[in-house]
Amino acid sequence: MLRLACRLGYVNSQTKLHLMQRTRSFLSFVLFSFPFFLAAQTRHTVSGTVRDKKSGETLIGASIVLLGQSRLNVLSNAYGFYSVNATPGDYKMVVSFTGYQPDTVAVSLVRDVVVPVELTAEGAQLQEVVISANRNSNNVTKPLMGVQKLSINEIKDIPVLFGEKDILKTIQLLPGVQSGGDGNSGFYVRGGSIDQNLILLDEATVYNPSHLLGFFSTFNSDALKDVTLYKGAIPAEYGGRLASVLDVKMNDGNSRDYHASGGIGLISSRLNVEGPVGGDDKGSFIVSARRTYADVFLKLSKDTNTNRSSLYFYDINAKANYKLGDNDRIYLSGYFGKDNLGLGNTFGIDYGNSTATFRWNHIFNSRLFSNTSLIYSKYNYDIKINSGNNDIGITSYIRDYHFKEDLQYYANASNKINFGIDVINHTTSPGVISATESSSYNPITVSDKHALETAAYFSHDVSVSEKLNMNYGLRAGLFTVMGPGKFYTYDSSGNAIDTASYGSGSIVKNYFNLEPRFSVSYKVTDVSSFKVAYTRTTQNLHLLSNSTSSNPTDVWIPSSNNVKPEIADQVSLGYYRNFEANKYEFSSEVYYRDMQNQIDYKNGAQLIANENVESQLIFGKGRSYGLELFFKKKVGKFNGWVSYTLSRTERQFTGVNNDSWYPANQDRTHNLSVVAIYKVNKKWTLSADFVYYSGNAVTWPSGKYEVNGQVVFLYTERNAYRMPSYNRLDVGATLQGKKTKKFDSNWNFSIYNLYGRENPYSISFQQDPGDASKTQAIQYALFRWVPSVTYNFKF
Repeated sequence: MLRLACRLGYVNSQTKLHLMQRTRSFLSFVLFSFPFFLAAQTRHTVSGTVRDKKSGETLIGASIVLLGQSRLNVLSNAYGFYSVNATPGDYKMVVSFTGYQPDTVAVSLVRDVVVPVELTAEGAQLQEVVISANRNSNNVTKPLMGVQKLSINEIKDIPVLFGEKDILKTIQLLPGVQSGGDGNSGFYVRGGSIDQNLILLDEATVYNPSHLLGFFSTFNSDALKDVTLYKGAIPAEYGGRLASVLDVKMNDGNSRDYHASGGIGLISSRLNVEGPVGGDDKGSFIVSARRTYADVFLKLSKDTNTNRSSLYFYDINAKANYKLGDNDRIYLSGYFGKDNLGLGNTFGIDYGNSTATFRWNHIFNSRLFSNTSLIYSKYNYDIKINSGNNDIGITSYIRDYHFKEDLQYYANASNKINFGIDVINHTTSPGVISATESSSYNPITVSDKHALETAAYFSHDVSVSEKLNMNYGLRAGLFTVMGPGKFYTYDSSGNAIDTASYGSGSIVKNYFNLEPRFSVSYKVTDVSSFKVAYTRTTQNLHLLSNSTSSNPTDVWIPSSNNVKPEIADQVSLGYYRNFEANKYEFSSEVYYRDMQNQIDYKNGAQLIANENVESQLIFGKGRSYGLELFFKKKVGKFNGWVSYTLSRTERQFTGVNNDSWYPANQDRTHNLSVVAIYKVNKKWTLSADFVYYSGNAVTWPSGKYEVNGQVVFLYTERNAYRMPSYNRLDVGATLQGKKTKKFDSNWNFSIYNLYGRENPYSISFQQDPGDASKTQAIQYALFRWVPSVTYNFKF
């Protein structure tokens, strides 16, 4: 906190005045809007928190309805809090949540009242009978579009690589989301790059969301409560990325009883412990840990180089919360993960994320809810190379200190206001190369980069009529590039034409951007609606990577005097329809996204530990457009979904491809996913998923010529060719063990790529050794059949 305060003190008085003027104007707009929300007649409020009856976990997004009152339908917030106000009278309040038995509560509104609600989880058979009559249609009525929520219970039954429950691989089965490669946890959303996704874990940014080069995700599903993906109308409280937001919330822990759970797999195991703190529902804690042990098998090798090698990762999630009073609760959560990959004493790399979040929830009154957060986030990697006399180390990191203040004001049942501020201090280290005196390489140190990112936001959810619902908002962001360090100015060819030195805390450049957000839904019938949305987003942190998927050695740089903020404008239109009392849901969306200040690299660009890395960059623009179809059966013995995306993603850079538009690397015309889960009986659950997508756009040689006896391949158009199409079928089965009051267990079996198709991971070219006039294309595949077995337990 002291360090953050010092960083904030760097901003000089002129910038402070500029920021205060803009903030004052912004807050004036919010305050002048308030009279619109105030009702003329007396109203009273019922508020409270929705929880799981057995564990005490808060339920996010529970539906609260006052029967007999039109438009009195709200959702619980990220902490389970809800607030509904109405004219005086006696009401029946129905509270429901997917996978739980709904509860009906009698409420007498003669004054403001607090009504805590606890829901009981039900099995699949009861869900079909009881919950079907109370399933809500929020996907139809709520104005936000391009939003996907994932149930952790759904994730556990979907077969994935190595048998691990994996939210990042599961979201790749949703429309508009594409995988970064076979078995890879990296993903693209609506034509955006991998770094254009904001990934949050309890509000902390996760900069590299993968383990073991992408084959496992950072997230241990045992520790998670809620997963929401925003890819269309992104709410104003989120900023900093162009394409999407993946908001992941950790479990709070069981506040009623102590429990332990875990799983033992072929190459990894995990353990989860949770329980109450202080008694009387005062608080709770949870600790989840996971580790792979492929390195144990390496030690069995007789080869000295192999048995000295390392190949493993571990991660730990921890969280605790405590109730200070009826209106106050504090939370402390953290994540620490590390990967270690090494080949004997020759090469080694370790990398990982660490985050910490402190939050204070305060209820000012029945209508005003506040959350104050202090957040720490860091990603770093360390490479060691030992070859002969050369003993070299390469390090890089990005670190954030982050303050947030979020407030929610429930003016009435049809008007909700979100507003707040966001301040982040960024420090990035582009790279340090260390070398011993005997090494033939010289050590290199590139100065750290410093920046301050501040924002204020406002959004308003309003139900204009029974048919028309609207969400509009504005995010105002200021990105300040700061010293110390040397800052170069480059011409169009990348030559330095000016150099300026700045002291610590000096302002190099300010970028101010307004990001309007707007979405509206019009209900055609009780079960169908049209929606339209517009979203502007900006991004001031940029990932430098020569790979098509997330890489441990990727480097982050901030916007600077040369690198401008990336800006995207997206418009989307959708039709939503539910069937059979909301048992089935269907949606279709079309979108168009325009992107400015996109980044690419010159041929042979050196990205690591390069003081002049900005001279290696070129800047252009991008566009993406497409159609997304989604059909889902939500409950019953048989459920699942089908998603299809038809899309196009293109880029244009001066001097590339004759200045013409060309397909981006991640451009895929067709993307189809089918997920099916069938509960055979109380013991057996079967599942399967099928994936098909068109091949990525690639640049391949269109000819060859000879220079001094050496064959040189000729490349013409950028990304004018296609990789072969990809398809795969995965199957899984879960065998439920005997349940008792104190112990529960199951076995999970899965096969990744059931019919063993050798999907191309990469294709390279070489001259045919037998015929110099011919060229050979060599295809490499990663996974054919991958069986997995996991034993899960809870007591």
